[in-house]
Amino acid sequence: MSELITAELVDLDLSAETKSAAARSLAGRMVEAGRVTDLDGFLADVAAREAQMPTGLDGGIGIPHCRSEHVTEPTLAFGRSAGGIDFGAADGPADLVFLIAAPAGADDDHLTILSSLARRLMDPGFTGALRAEGDPAAAAALIRGEEVPAAVEDPQDTAAVEDPQDTAAVEETAEPFRIVAVTSCPTGIAHTYMAAESLEAAARAQGVVLDVETQGSAGFERLDPAVIAAADAVIWAHDVDVREKARFGGKPVVEAGVKAGINRPAELIAEARRKAGRGEISGVAEDPDEPGAGTGGPAGASGHFGVRLRTYLMSGVSYMVPFVAAGGLLIALSFAIGGYEIASAKSVADHFVWGEAASWAALLNQIGTAAFGFLVPVLAGYIAYGMADRPALVPGFVGGAIALTIDAGFLGGLVAGLLAGAAVMAIQRVKVHPTLRGIMPVLVIPLLASAVVGFLMFIVVGKPIASLQNALTDWLNGLSGSNAVILGVVLGLMMCFDMGDPLNKVAYAFAVGGLADPTPGSLKVMAAVMAAGMVPPLAMALATTVRRGLFTRTERENGRAAWVLGASFITEGAIPFAAADPLRVIPSVMAGGAVTGALSMAFGCTLRAPHGGVFVVPLIGEPLLYLLAIAAGTVVSTALVVTLKGMRRSPKAAATAGDGSGVAVAA
Repeated sequence: MSELITAELVDLDLSAETKSAAARSLAGRMVEAGRVTDLDGFLADVAAREAQMPTGLDGGIGIPHCRSEHVTEPTLAFGRSAGGIDFGAADGPADLVFLIAAPAGADDDHLTILSSLARRLMDPGFTGALRAEGDPAAAAALIRGEEVPAAVEDPQDTAAVEDPQDTAAVEETAEPFRIVAVTSCPTGIAHTYMAAESLEAAARAQGVVLDVETQGSAGFERLDPAVIAAADAVIWAHDVDVREKARFGGKPVVEAGVKAGINRPAELIAEARRKAGRGEISGVAEDPDEPGAGTGGPAGASGHFGVRLRTYLMSGVSYMVPFVAAGGLLIALSFAIGGYEIASAKSVADHFVWGEAASWAALLNQIGTAAFGFLVPVLAGYIAYGMADRPALVPGFVGGAIALTIDAGFLGGLVAGLLAGAAVMAIQRVKVHPTLRGIMPVLVIPLLASAVVGFLMFIVVGKPIASLQNALTDWLNGLSGSNAVILGVVLGLMMCFDMGDPLNKVAYAFAVGGLADPTPGSLKVMAAVMAAGMVPPLAMALATTVRRGLFTRTERENGRAAWVLGASFITEGAIPFAAADPLRVIPSVMAGGAVTGALSMAFGCTLRAPHGGVFVVPLIGEPLLYLLAIAAGTVVSTALVVTLKGMRRSPKAAATAGDGSGVAVAA
């Protein structure tokens, strides 16, 4: 294993003014060292990771990082900026920039080295020494751990003498407060371990005993069950799902994003103490025999109300989509075989002839209809689950079923899920005797919350929501002319703005919600949404074909795959292009999506299948005009992205596809 960082990978006079320029400058050193094989491909991976969450930390530190197939071995490049570079930290620009690169299949030993560095970044003595160092070789040795900053030796030694005495004095009078914590981030390289180090330091300062489980890229070592059992509270500082949540059932839980664990650990510890003092418990059931239970709950249910609400709704939609896809495609296939009148066929349980196509069509239709019947209950159940975990599933499903009973439909499911989650969260705040904690998540909470949600849905809010749902259905059925075109434009823009993220999902959920009780208007909406969603990957595929010189080798390879992804209605196929050059790609695909959505609505195209892309064209009303709408939007997006990319570079640069693409351009 070669050294993680050498003098050649250190720039003590980093002149870049933006984070993308800083990444390009430091990545160039990695290329020269033979540790990165494709500069633009690697920078696209860095940009994609940066888009998930800013990598700036309080204290003047920026840690752009990623796992990439273009990295040959784990590598670190370090730059020091005199003017500072904005990496999105709350306290201002970063003057210390660490570009961390890990191969896609890095082994545990390499990742352990990177995690050790991440922990050291929490040491003020370490960062102070880097700010004062004038020799690149010495800075590299300091980062590798071969030199110890003299400024922090004495304080550490003093702490080593004083802390045990202080702890012993406390233990003579009272048992220390005990916390178990889990930290995790999307990449699992830096933030995971920095949050762990920050929490541990804050706990030591408060005399709290804290054990951390870091769920990073190198896997994770589970906390001893005895340690969890002895804990008074739990802290989850995470941006991805905590694995095996059920181990922490029956204890007060504080949830926050991983950066909160880095920047304000003392607040999280104080909140954990308050929750324990009030006797609050989590909604995670105690079920150690089911290690994967509850792992689909909310990740980082922190932040302002809008962020949390989006997380809850997306939780419900993500679990609903498979039911929609399976049921909708089966129903669409039944129509292709037996015609639309097959929906009124007798039950196949009473009448089924093996040799008749009509019987098979009826079978497919009735299976699909059964799957579709779960759409609203699953939506409501998993919205509630996203808010309050497993105890909220029962009241959520009950509320969704009631929404169907009172004809409140898709909107009723949304409201029922939010009511169920809120009811469970309210009950969880009630202080109970420790002997009752075990039965709260599996008996008391589901029972009480179901009764509350049932009362609200039947007696209070159900009828108004049903009226609103009927009004929405009537409005969709009455759409014609310019109103329909405007709706198509809006849906097209939403589908293409974030390509698989919240706005895209909202538009898609709006469309599939109408399929639960299909009308001519809702079928037009479904057609427009799918058509617009196919445009971004198809446009990027076409652009990489007609103007290859404007794209890097990696982008051209992604372009070939985008043909299939776009044809299959997988909008996410355009994300690598948008991450590398958002200012040119996103407006271009939004324009094309708007054109396609408008044309689809104007042509009166309809669609009964919620997914499938070109493979369900035979099931589309006005199929030739539908394909024309998709082609028109694809051409518009292609023309715009080619024009915008062509304006930024000279012909020579376009031919070489060298320095002009990737992260630096996206700045």
